[in-house]
Amino acid sequence: MLWENTVTEITALISNIQKYSIHDGPGIRTTVFFKGCPLLCAWCHNPETQVFNAEIKWQGDKCIGCLSCVAACPKQAISAAADGVAIDPELCGVCGACANICPSLAMELLGKSYTPKQLYAEIIKDALFYQQSGGGVTLSGGEPLSHDAFALALLQRLKADGIHTAVDTAGFVPWRVFEQLDPYIDLYLYDIKHLDSDIHEQYTRVPNQPILDNLQKLSQLAREIWLRIPLIPGVNDDPGHIRRIGELARRLGLREIYLLPYHRMAAAKYARLQLPYTLGALEEPQQQQLEELADILSATGANAHIGG
Repeated sequence: MLWENTVTEITALISNIQKYSIHDGPGIRTTVFFKGCPLLCAWCHNPETQVFNAEIKWQGDKCIGCLSCVAACPKQAISAAADGVAIDPELCGVCGACANICPSLAMELLGKSYTPKQLYAEIIKDALFYQQSGGGVTLSGGEPLSHDAFALALLQRLKADGIHTAVDTAGFVPWRVFEQLDPYIDLYLYDIKHLDSDIHEQYTRVPNQPILDNLQKLSQLAREIWLRIPLIPGVNDDPGHIRRIGELARRLGLREIYLLPYHRMAAAKYARLQLPYTLGALEEPQQQQLEELADILSATGANAHIGG
């Protein structure tokens, strides 16, 4: 076990530790959002987790002009500007001193470094909720399996304590990562974004063949896998495409499929992070359409769910 060697040797950037989660597996859970993902989905609902390094973001609408961040920066990377403050990316060490002192939370540090032991110490505080509800811990992101050494150490300790573990993954990692971590994972929440590789690459920047290959191999291991489809209007919500996903699941012996309807709530995150959001004009799926697509999946033998 790697546990005794992880105090200083292994770290990962964590974007958020969401407690009392009920949508990322059974029971009451703690969902840990890792920073960094090999995909760049146009509809990503967690854009703060896309890049692998820590970031400092300034929100002008929150800034009160006190300039406490200027005085706090040890690298002198922040200066007063006509519209608030300016951050010199060449000087910024992303230490978070400005975010720690900012009274209006206009400065935000995206990504906090943890060792597995430090993260475990936070997770285990809610062990009673896991025990009473049949819940556990879900690793999400970003792509948690991109942090394979860290995930292995943490999952090993959680399983040693009898805590249910789930991994929310896009599946775009080498198969060796699944082989190494699989003994310590109780449930996979496995994203299927599009079955056409060209369309998949257009909207995510990566091909889908490694994802589908890994899914097939996992299914042969008879693991518990819940397929999750982020349903994006005009991209992957065609009834014929949804039927193909249902047929794929049937061939692989997978029953649980979750339709995750697109929503506009992420647009505010993109604005806060000063990132372009290309899908802002899309309409959210209507309930009738969602029910019709769920019926299509059900007809292929799946247990179809809307949301979750």
